[in-house]
Amino acid sequence: MSEPTDVTPAEAEREHRAGRVVLVDVREQHEWDAGHAPGAIHVPLSALDAAGLPGSSKVVAVCRSGNRSRRAAELLGAAGIDVVNMAGGMLEWLRHGLPVVTDAGHPGSVQ
Repeated sequence: MSEPTDVTPAEAEREHRAGRVVLVDVREQHEWDAGHAPGAIHVPLSALDAAGLPGSSKVVAVCRSGNRSRRAAELLGAAGIDVVNMAGGMLEWLRHGLPVVTDAGHPGSVQ
């Protein structure tokens, strides 16, 4: 199994905004509820199943710091999904000044 490629939060956000990737946040429910990238989908790492993901889109795996998402990217890549890991996770996303929202669309936080 090869190591997943990393992308920066800025690259992930740009590609997501352009509709070229799907952001898959693999954090736990309470982390997701506190805040996430706008338009991301939530699939906790413990429930990750390649069959449940959009088949035609490239996936960017996202977590808090980049560790769980790297594992998710390895699992998805082994299942044949076109996937990359977002380096630094949501903490780095926040450091780049990118938006973090709740499901209600309010400003969120990263836990």
